[in-house]
Amino acid sequence: MKFDSYHPTINFLYFTSVIVMSISFDHPVFLVMSYVMSYLYSAKLYGKKAFLGNLLTVPFIIFFAWFYSYYNHFGVTYLSQNFTENYITLEAVIYGAVIGIKISSVIMWLECVFEILCTDKVIYLFGRLSPKLSLFISITLRMVPRVIARAKKINTAQRGIGRGAGQGQIVEKVKNSIRLVSMTVTWTLENLVDSAVSMKNRGYSLKGRTAFSIYRFDNRDRIIVIILMWMIFLITFGYLLDQTNITYDPMIIMNKITPVSCVFYISYFIFGMLPLMLQVYGEKKFAMQRKKA
Repeated sequence: MKFDSYHPTINFLYFTSVIVMSISFDHPVFLVMSYVMSYLYSAKLYGKKAFLGNLLTVPFIIFFAWFYSYYNHFGVTYLSQNFTENYITLEAVIYGAVIGIKISSVIMWLECVFEILCTDKVIYLFGRLSPKLSLFISITLRMVPRVIARAKKINTAQRGIGRGAGQGQIVEKVKNSIRLVSMTVTWTLENLVDSAVSMKNRGYSLKGRTAFSIYRFDNRDRIIVIILMWMIFLITFGYLLDQTNITYDPMIIMNKITPVSCVFYISYFIFGMLPLMLQVYGEKKFAMQRKKA
């Protein structure tokens, strides 16, 4: 029952929809839910490391809000002046924070994409439509974790001879870090070329080729598709009724929170939390089956 066990089309539909919604919605309620839901799901998939690493998005949001308000001047609530004697307004600060939250949410959703949409699913989704595109996307998705793992191995080897990224004085640390990046980039480029040549020699881009897949669209997938489409329909209806937007220029104006708007909030919450709930339910069900066995 884990979300990654469903059909690749469902995974692709969900992540495409949730990322588009995270980018499009400006309302504070939707922004907060998008950030929290992506944070929790990413932490669930990657563990404690992601839980702590995603906290870095908080200072990023604060910094981006300050940077945006420093160079964009609109709004009616004046806070202070910058060195050019232009006013910094509350509306600009809040809108900068909104953009920062959107960027952070999309980054965390993309972390989940890298974990759920493996190369086999990408090839299944795009292989027949465009073999070259599917190859490019699958290599890109696989490249990020492999580059990180390779960089760790290189750094470990370099530390054995006293050239680790964190060893030595400040100048030596910079040189060691540059050396580490150079080695990692060189290995990555060589690996990409080898992968492209290998796939071409296997006839991957030939017309009429077939591909083996283990995916079937069963009744379980049909049920989850109906749920997703209902949630998307309700959220889209809320978007058309202007329940997901807010005005920041020249002043902050948003629709009042009503019982009708709460329906759209609940729909978005269920939609965003669905993969996490399926993940938790699947793990508990698997644990209970192991105890019975």
